[in-house]
Amino acid sequence: MKKGLLLLALLFVFSVNAQKLSFKIENQKDTTVHLIKYFGKKLYYADTAELKNGRVEFDGRKQVPGILGVLLPGQKYFEFIYNNEDISLQTSLPDLIGSMKVLKSQENKVFIPYIKFIGSNKSQVNQMGKQRSTMSKADPKYQELTEKIESINKNVKDYQDNIIETNKGKLVSKIVKMSMDIEVPESPRDENGNIIDSNFTFKYYRKHYWDNVDLTDDALVNNPVFHNKLEYYFGDRMMVQHWDSIIAFAFPFCDQLAPNSRMFEYCVGWITSNFGKSKIMGMDKVYLEMLNRYYCTKNAQGESPAFWVSDDKFEDLCDNLENKIKLTVGSVPPNLILRDTTDQNWRDFYSLDAEYTVLYFWDPECGHCKKTTPKLETLYQEKFKDRNVEIFSVGKAVGEDFEKWKKFIRDNHMTFINVAVTDNMYNEAQDNSNGQEKLMKLLQTTTLASLNYQNTYDIFSTPKVFVLDKDKKIIAKSISISQLEEMIDRLQGKEELPKLFPPDPEEDAQMQKKE
Repeated sequence: MKKGLLLLALLFVFSVNAQKLSFKIENQKDTTVHLIKYFGKKLYYADTAELKNGRVEFDGRKQVPGILGVLLPGQKYFEFIYNNEDISLQTSLPDLIGSMKVLKSQENKVFIPYIKFIGSNKSQVNQMGKQRSTMSKADPKYQELTEKIESINKNVKDYQDNIIETNKGKLVSKIVKMSMDIEVPESPRDENGNIIDSNFTFKYYRKHYWDNVDLTDDALVNNPVFHNKLEYYFGDRMMVQHWDSIIAFAFPFCDQLAPNSRMFEYCVGWITSNFGKSKIMGMDKVYLEMLNRYYCTKNAQGESPAFWVSDDKFEDLCDNLENKIKLTVGSVPPNLILRDTTDQNWRDFYSLDAEYTVLYFWDPECGHCKKTTPKLETLYQEKFKDRNVEIFSVGKAVGEDFEKWKKFIRDNHMTFINVAVTDNMYNEAQDNSNGQEKLMKLLQTTTLASLNYQNTYDIFSTPKVFVLDKDKKIIAKSISISQLEEMIDRLQGKEELPKLFPPDPEEDAQMQKKE
């Protein structure tokens, strides 16, 4: 008897906790419909079911809280809040939102009227804004429309404030609050009434930007509003688009998030990916430093903080990361001490007293190098040599490539510095006899970083270019010959000089691929 009662109790608990997402959609033929969900701004399929006689139902237990939607044929859909409760909504085509009725769901009894209210008021403001844009500010109607717009905006804010105040603890309250800008106090003034800090408003806004967002609630990530706020925060309106500035804000922001949360996953993942794809030279530093801090390290449990990444991905993500970080713009890369074509003389670029140094890595058998390298020699002879710009060229010269390397240099009359790990150097470094005596002798003059320059400089394809300033800091990399010429001319105040090499879209694209 007791077992029977226990079973009934468990069944009762199960039925109470079984969230059903039920929808009645009028004027829609029987069809397959999809439940869709947000992760950031992107929509994903969450479930599939059959709509019959205008009714369809999904199992809410499969879903996580956030903004969900029902997608109908023809890309028609409506959205609602899911927060671990039964939901029953009724609507009708063609106006899915306008005809929406909430039969069951505390969250959506607030959310659906809210989106209707916002939509209606936004439409009014937009119409008034268009009217006002055709008027002079001196026109009395201009002021009249301005006052109406301000009145509507105040009503919207009062409506939002009321939702937040009367629905504490609900997801809808957090979503509404997240969509609102923070209120910035007036700038402090001195005893004469003068503003003390002209940047006060901006600095206050940036410092308190996340005050209206509950960063401990993963449900807020499943909402495009959160993505838009994140994108804006790290965009050019909020901070200088310089890698060091981005990192200075990215680390503290991500470090405050719960390590195993979806919030952490989304923010770390988006920042890493977004700046990894940036076209701004130097932004790869953000990507690499994010990898170093959140992917390619170990937490207290001995695992990567990036719990969402499958184990087979880490090898590629973290490959040669330590060296790659040393090759970011603003860094001083490792010196290279190698032999020239005599296979006797040692050269290094740290000792060059040049205003700018171009590090150039190439292969005599590389088709693209065969086109690029002679152009570089022309630039050197006709512009760079007399303007204290040196080229430190590192070629591939092991095995049969040694003679090919020297022949290419002779045939193309290359006069800038040409060095390599020569075939003899390579063999000496590989000789394991007598306790690697030959290697030890080499290391009295050069370094392992030099002998392993391909790994040190992450040379997986050629040609590859780095531009260094007088202090040997990287100021540019992976640029084409035309870009190199334009850059050096500009840096030396000679941008008006005729260009030897006009932009070559094919070459520019080729160099970008190598980054």
